[in-house]
Amino acid sequence: MAQGAVKKAFKPANTKKPTQTGPKRGARVIKPKKASLISQNKIKKKHTAGLTAKTEKLLAEKAGHLEMLRGGKKDKEGKAK
Repeated sequence: MAQGAVKKAFKPANTKKPTQTGPKRGARVIKPKKASLISQNKIKKKHTAGLTAKTEKLLAEKAGHLEMLRGGKKDKEGKAK
């Protein structure tokens, strides 16, 4: 009895979902409506920015050999002159 060639199992071409190009979007933030909450957010933003700047300056002083960071050895030498 003649039999044909053994058929191979069918594989789907692409089972993965297409990935999104670019960065992922974050969670949505609902802005406050009350004036007191708006002013609190402004104050918090200012203080956060100040803390970040101080932290970066401190790190730049400790790692003064890095030219990319401001506040390092090069900036101190420029002020002394």
